[in-house]
Amino acid sequence: MTTTPDTSTLSTLDSGCEVHFPGDPGYDAASTPWNLAVEQRPAAVAVPRTIEQVSDVVRAAVAAGLRVAPQSTGHGAAALGEGSLADVVLVRLHELTGVTVDAAAGTVRVLGGTLWQDVAVAAAAHGRSVLHGSAGDVGVVGYVLSGGLSFYARRHGVAANSVRAVEVITADGDLRRATADEDRDLFWGLRGGGAGNFGIVVAVELGLLPYADVFAGMLLWDRERAPEVVRAWAEWSRTAPDSATTSLRVMSFPPLPELPPFLSGRDLVVIDGAILETDERAAEVLAPLRALSPEMDTFGRIPAPALLQVHMDPPGPTPAVADHSVLGPLDDAAVEAFLAQVGPGTRSGLMFAELRHLGGQLAKPVAGGGVLSSVSGEYALMCLAPAPTPQAAVAGRAAAFSVVRAMSAWSRVALVPTFAETRVDASRFYDGYDWAALCRLRDEVDPGRVFVANHPL
Repeated sequence: MTTTPDTSTLSTLDSGCEVHFPGDPGYDAASTPWNLAVEQRPAAVAVPRTIEQVSDVVRAAVAAGLRVAPQSTGHGAAALGEGSLADVVLVRLHELTGVTVDAAAGTVRVLGGTLWQDVAVAAAAHGRSVLHGSAGDVGVVGYVLSGGLSFYARRHGVAANSVRAVEVITADGDLRRATADEDRDLFWGLRGGGAGNFGIVVAVELGLLPYADVFAGMLLWDRERAPEVVRAWAEWSRTAPDSATTSLRVMSFPPLPELPPFLSGRDLVVIDGAILETDERAAEVLAPLRALSPEMDTFGRIPAPALLQVHMDPPGPTPAVADHSVLGPLDDAAVEAFLAQVGPGTRSGLMFAELRHLGGQLAKPVAGGGVLSSVSGEYALMCLAPAPTPQAAVAGRAAAFSVVRAMSAWSRVALVPTFAETRVDASRFYDGYDWAALCRLRDEVDPGRVFVANHPL
């Protein structure tokens, strides 16, 4: 027999904090994540606007015997949605936003629900940039505390290494500040241990990068050119300098009128990314790929915030399913296996199959870094399919898994947290010693297992 949780304590919260219960007019909208293929049915949804309100929500939830799941955008909601949320208060942080740049200190403080596009613009006003992801509407906190792979990554490593301080509401409702000098164990665990395993992160302080502009863009070919392009990129990437972070995607677009003609109804191969060099040196690095005569070449010097547009991520909430793995070196057999799945004439059913180049500084653990200060492997494989209906979701998961399975001979045990869209064994993100230490830290900080994360420890 299922009992309905007592959520009455949440009804007495500060009126400035929205709380939605099942059956309320605003409940469905408040509980819908960015990934529209995921249905979330929590006991309640709270939308705090201040740090104090976050603390109040946690205390009220604990008093009611409920668990708590923080969420800003819900890009990675699929993993959270796989578990029951019947006794969970979903804390949506999209109203808790703000960016404060300290140019003299070279840092930026970001409130818990802030999006990367707002941080990039604020940093650019001071001639700086940040280790953001490929999409502007992704939440900063979830991305950066799960490692974070940017187009600056092969030169600067994972985004978690840029974190200077974390402010987090723990299960007692108290605010803790973790830095290299205070609450050091928690600071270590948060940097890579995820935003939801230890509490609700209400602010992070990040180091800035010294880039006002960057040489970046994309090269585009019809998919019929995939065999030569994929082979050439794989060979080029083996010796590419750390200053170059790129990805290769085989993409399929439906014939939609809202898409530009160069995308609508087409199957394509796209190479995109950034090269942190002078224009002249960047052109030299890119020359072997440009020699393949792409039909579109947008690489050039752009303002740093424009890098968020290069990857052509969906501009708004989208229903999708995905699968992922980390690969070692791509030999000729690996390239042929990939092409057999998504090359000319295949019908994969995917929106895209992506190979993201890793290595460089990403592969080097950082002294004093967090639990996830580096990423093993040479490439990250990400396969994503549209999922407008439950039936399409089933077919899409099968299509994505098919490519991942075909590449299993080159796969590593490790996974990248920000690419893991489904619930996986979280120990695969860390080495054995760090995993054990992280679990002990979780037991100390949240012994009652109040908090629910996308990838629970």
